[in-house]
Amino acid sequence: MVERPLDGLTVLSLEHAVAAPLCTRQLADLGARVIKIERPDSGDFARGYDRRVHGQSSYFVWLNRGKESLALDLKHPRAAATLAALLAQADVLVQNLAPGAAARMGLDFDSLQARHPRLIVCDISGYGDDPQRPGPYRDKKAYDLLIQSESGFLSVTGTPEAPAKAGASIADIAAGMHAYSAVLAALLQRGRTGQGSRIDVSMLECMTEWMGNPLYYSFEGAEPPPRAGAAHASIYPYGPFRAGDGRTVMLGLQNEREWVGFCREVLRQPELASDERFASNPLRSRHREALRGLIEAAFATLDADEVGRRLDTAQIANAQVRDMHAVWAHPQLQARQRWTTVNTPAGPVPALLPPASQSSFAPRMDAVPALGQHTAALLAELGLSAQDIAALQADGAIRLG
Repeated sequence: MVERPLDGLTVLSLEHAVAAPLCTRQLADLGARVIKIERPDSGDFARGYDRRVHGQSSYFVWLNRGKESLALDLKHPRAAATLAALLAQADVLVQNLAPGAAARMGLDFDSLQARHPRLIVCDISGYGDDPQRPGPYRDKKAYDLLIQSESGFLSVTGTPEAPAKAGASIADIAAGMHAYSAVLAALLQRGRTGQGSRIDVSMLECMTEWMGNPLYYSFEGAEPPPRAGAAHASIYPYGPFRAGDGRTVMLGLQNEREWVGFCREVLRQPELASDERFASNPLRSRHREALRGLIEAAFATLDADEVGRRLDTAQIANAQVRDMHAVWAHPQLQARQRWTTVNTPAGPVPALLPPASQSSFAPRMDAVPALGQHTAALLAELGLSAQDIAALQADGAIRLG
């Protein structure tokens, strides 16, 4: 088998919910051994979020393939020795506990560096956890929707009447993606220097980075972009339009050449291209209500399929508004064979292959673990006897899967 980029590396993760599990799942896809420490009573919070996948949480199934579950009570007096033994073998520690929680257990970078100079520590929190620059929000609880709000995302998302959150956990996803890339960079740096490092990932800062365009759009006190529903706030026409059969077509124009072609080949109104109200994108955006009326009047006599054909002929970007069932059956994903199968405690489920296809290796798509599934094997690997393991279980320090 072709070696994967992270084969032979061990990641220890004190994780829950979305951000840290997304980071470590991607490391597992690249071959890293990911040991996920969970609470013995209920495990990762995300295990209980819903019961949508054969009685399992949709969040947990999505985020935790390829990991080993160690159910260990970190607050138990006998947990420290196990944790120390695991850290001695780890290349990376990822955690998204409450700010300060890792430090109270002696798991902050400064405490670990002397004993484990090659260890990379990635701390993920809502607002950043830097003792030198804590900021007034350091200890505030932070969930995905709250960070969407604090970062300004809600202010530019939704309709003019009301803001709306994203339909997915984008603040958590942003943090997980930035943490993942930062860990890869830290591993490259360690390969050159031999030294580990600390990564401090703030959900707020990740989302603020993603808000770069609306931030600069409102630079130096300029009017922020308006909430425009599913339409683009500053490019027009770019968004949803209703066809005569009641279906919605998404389309987008990016330049004047496309505008001329849209008028001629899609609307069949070539004279509209020279209408002074619509002579540039800023003007089209300013007069969007008038232009919307003209477009939807033209589309009212067509079904969505005919609109799509005309848009394709004119080489205008367009798309269908698909629901989740339609995405499972998306013809492009099917044609590119992007679905595989992963095992879960309740049976196999489909899973999307990692989006960045690699020509040199296949991603590791191992099973989603049951709570504590690997506890006994991991402790035995650390040298504990069956009697030792049974004693830890009887004492409430661990849970066996």
